[in-house]
Amino acid sequence: MIVRKRSLSRRTLLRGAGAAVALPLLDAMLPAMTADAATAASDSALRRLAYVYIPMGFHAAQWTPKGENLDDLPSSLQPLAPVKDHLTVVTGMDLQNAYPGSHATSNAAFLSAARAKLTESTDYYLGTTVDQIAARKIGRSTALPSLELAMDTMSTVGQCDNGYACVYQNNLSWSSPTTPLPSEAHPRLVFEMLFGEGGSPQQRRAQRRSRASLLDSVSDEMRRLQRQLGGSDRQRVEGYLDSLREVERRIQHAEASAADHPLPDLDRPVGVPESYAAHARLMFDLQALAFQADITRVTTFQLARETSNRTYPEIGVPDPHHPVTHHGNRPEKLAKVAKINQFHVSLFAEFLQKLQSIPEGNGTLLDHSLLMYGSGMGNPDAHDHTNLPVLVAGGAAGRMQGGRHLRFDTPTPLANLHLTLLNKVGVPLETFADSTGRIDKLFDPVRV
Repeated sequence: MIVRKRSLSRRTLLRGAGAAVALPLLDAMLPAMTADAATAASDSALRRLAYVYIPMGFHAAQWTPKGENLDDLPSSLQPLAPVKDHLTVVTGMDLQNAYPGSHATSNAAFLSAARAKLTESTDYYLGTTVDQIAARKIGRSTALPSLELAMDTMSTVGQCDNGYACVYQNNLSWSSPTTPLPSEAHPRLVFEMLFGEGGSPQQRRAQRRSRASLLDSVSDEMRRLQRQLGGSDRQRVEGYLDSLREVERRIQHAEASAADHPLPDLDRPVGVPESYAAHARLMFDLQALAFQADITRVTTFQLARETSNRTYPEIGVPDPHHPVTHHGNRPEKLAKVAKINQFHVSLFAEFLQKLQSIPEGNGTLLDHSLLMYGSGMGNPDAHDHTNLPVLVAGGAAGRMQGGRHLRFDTPTPLANLHLTLLNKVGVPLETFADSTGRIDKLFDPVRV
């Protein structure tokens, strides 16, 4: 690697034996950028879109703020208090194309706002999802145009819900109406997708045996680079590599634990943490690393599948999730739904805090990202698609007004929000699906 006058390419990689590690945005890269790239990296640019999906709706009373600000967060949203200034709660959104109400259409319509074809076979048809529309524009200069993640390591096939093929529940992201994009739930495979050379399972096992750590294989290049960077860039690289090593350590620990305790879950892939929370945190951290290194600018993450029967004993909910959501307005079941909502939100809040802690330019990764969190279902007991739980976070570089509750008194297409976020990251669409306009009041045109 040759560094001249503190001028590095944004695509600079640290290379070692069978490995390549991308770097975060550094001051030393700015002189080497083209005018377009420099604009994209400026403090006024929104560079990333992330979508996080939760299944089976919410308990509205414990989610919805009473006023127009977030000074008094309801119980399900309390974990977001440290980042509430970067958060807008949006209520009154609906998905008309998800009707007739079902779990399959909740998942399928969330990012497409399209009506799923009723079929149990392979002639499924939906619509191109917003993440893939964004990826064609803001993802074309990154190593991965988009990254699709999930928490469930096994996908069902055939018919899953009221005559709908399982493909609708399994996949959030569709690159065309007939092309669903499968999600990856295994942290090791995601890590290698981002930082390793890939290959067959046998090749990947050989790669793991041949090196103790990804960073060990690029250590010589790392030391050479560090000697030629300024102080702030050195700290930035050191922090990024520390995070990378910590993620790798946790994956290796999970693999060792799974190898030592192979029973009773014989189908669990090696390297997936036993704890749901540990698994989710690891997947969120991998997204943060991917954003920091500019490996991708578009992600989708399914925190659980629709009709999931996962239990959450760690928060006092040993009952399967899906049956709990059929609450019949019984207080004890509603309380459990609210606890699950709060648990999922807490993991998202940690992710936001992680992004906020990573500097980029004069701001942070959170400032230069837009993140949408929510569900395609409102009241799970009714399987409706009105008054959806939706959060929008980040976006300070795009002048998003945080600390607010944005309430629509009449049902408003979720497609309006999708269109707005696409426009803010530089995708110049006039309409999307059943949109009726943009939600301009989500952003402040005056505040700098």
